[in-house]
Parts: sequence; C-alpha cells; structure tokens
Amino acid sequence: MRIAGVMSGTSLDGIDVAVVEIRGRRIETIGFQTTPYSNELRERILAVNGPGYLSHLNFELGERYAQAVRRAVRRYGPVELIGCHGQTVYHEGGRNTLQIGSAAVIAERCGVPVVSNFRARDIAAGGQGAPLVPFVDYLLFRHARRRRIALNIGGIANITVIPPGARPEEVTAFDTGPGNMAIDALVREFTAGKLNYDRGGKIAASGTVNRKLLDELLADRYYRRKPPKSAGREQYGAEFVARMKASGLAMPDLIATATALTAATAAIGIAQSRAGGELIVSGGGVHNPQLMAYLAAFLPGMAIASSTNYGIDPDAKEAIAFAVLAYQTWQRKSANLVSATGARSNVVLGEITP
Repeated sequence: MRIAGVMSGTSLDGIDVAVVEIRGRRIETIGFQTTPYSNELRERILAVNGPGYLSHLNFELGERYAQAVRRAVRRYGPVELIGCHGQTVYHEGGRNTLQIGSAAVIAERCGVPVVSNFRARDIAAGGQGAPLVPFVDYLLFRHARRRRIALNIGGIANITVIPPGARPEEVTAFDTGPGNMAIDALVREFTAGKLNYDRGGKIAASGTVNRKLLDELLADRYYRRKPPKSAGREQYGAEFVARMKASGLAMPDLIATATALTAATAAIGIAQSRAGGELIVSGGGVHNPQLMAYLAAFLPGMAIASSTNYGIDPDAKEAIAFAVLAYQTWQRKSANLVSATGARSNVVLGEITP
C-alpha cells in the first residue's frame, strides 16, 4: 500500500510529506518533500485565539496540507491513503490535545481516505498522547544484538530506547524537553524574522553559554520526573523565551544557552533511562553542528550518528512515521506503545475520513 505521511511539528517549519510504500513488514520511502510555512502563517498559528479564528485556521490548514500532498503525488505518483498528524495548537499530556487541519478538506481535495487525530485515542486510554513515533522507531531501528536510542530533535526532543532484541513492551520513550523551539524563537527575534532557525549553529557558536542561566533552567523538575511524560509549546513557548530574555543576556549568549539546554536535557533523559549503545539522531537539530557538538560533550564515549547512516532521512522520519501509523489504523491494528505513553492498553489510533 502506498501512503502519504503528513507532518507539521511544533517547530512550525512547514509541511513535511513522505510517500511510503508498505508491503508486510517492509517500509520503503519513495520520496519526501517539504512545503515551508510563510512567516505570516507561522505567526497566525502562534497567535491562535478564539473559536472563530481556530475554525478558520483548521480549514485553511486542511487546504495547505492537501496542496502539499498533491504536489508530492505529482512527483512521486498516486497514493491510496494519507496519514496527517495535523498542527498541534495545544497539548496537555494525559489530559487533552488538539491538532488542527481539516481531514475532510484533505480527503475531498485529494480523493483518498485520510487518517488523522492520532493522539486523542491514546489519551482517552489513559496515556500521554505522546510520543507516538517510538512505535515506528522500534520497527525501523530494532537490532537483535545492539541497544539503540533514537533521538529526534524537532520543536520538542524525544528519545526511544530499544534494547537488543526488544519486544514492543520493552521499549521506553519520552519527551526529554525542548528541541529547536526556544532556539528558533530567539533566532527569529534576533534577526527580525530574516532567519527562522540558527543555520549551521553559527549564532550559537558566536555566543557563550551562560552557566548560571543554564543551571536555573535545568532545575525544572520535569527533567528528573520518571516517564511516561510529554512536553509541548505550553512549557517551551513564549513564556519560556521571555523568562530567558529576562536574564538580560545578549541574544547570541541566549541562543548558545538554549542550544546547550536542548543537548543537556537530551543527555539527562538518556542517563535517566540508563541506556548506552548507539544514538541515532533525526529531526532538524541534526543539521546544527553546535547542538551536535554539545550533545557529544554531554555524552562522552557514546556513538552518535545521523539517521541517514541507517537509511532514514532525518528530516523525513516523522512524516514517514505517520504514514506507518496510518497504515496500522487502516488495518485496525494498535500502534501506541504503552511503555512509552502510559496508556492502559494498546489501542487503534486515529480517525478515518473516507
């Protein structure tokens, strides 16, 4: 079955579409494209306010997702199913979550069924609703003799720990803390919107990590809390950035400190899971040399590599994941790992719009 997986994460970079062919246990990526968000749309998503505004944006994003899928289909050929994560506008792990981007609009424009609203069922079953990608990490990276840790650095960072020869229930996964979210917000402000991210980690490299501020941020109890746990813009959005700016530090130093925080909290999460082995990194953060250098410094002796080395495009992995999750839903098979989300049981995720 050929499926389009659609992902737009908390980093608000744009719409990722991966076209995936699934045959039994074989998962093949046919192609991948990104359609960037405009600065205007990014700011409107950040400013979601009121039911009328939210309803309008829900339908508009449905149109944007449909356009992105149709663009991918023109290049890579037709698909039989679409799995769309949607744009998260609120997530309170274990209680409620909301992703927008009308599945009805996507199905109508593309002429194929759409699986959407993946997180709600896991929360209804007592889980955090996140992370959901670990199910796919397990399928992609499990090894009979090697322990592997998949680290994804998107807007939020999360890890999946896969013991050698693990069964699904032996996998642990959780959000470690901020990924690129705070870094990107500081960069946009520092460059007056000319840059949406720290390209090549150059701004962080020009600044100095402020140890006092870093220690204050690392004092947050979330980082020592036992999983399951999940995080979102509610923790690392505008209020978090304002707290950093209140330190009075120069912007390059704030960006350097935010970059070190992402690496440090990922390292804390890995230490918390007592996991050695191979660290496989994906997401936008893998392209930031300064972030990767901090990560290596916090994890001396650990083998660290991009998911590219394992045959998975680091930018496409989450879109690939939602294609696979959609396939599971279409087959009426569960796809949440209770060891990752804390749900009471394995459940079929998502809703199908024919």
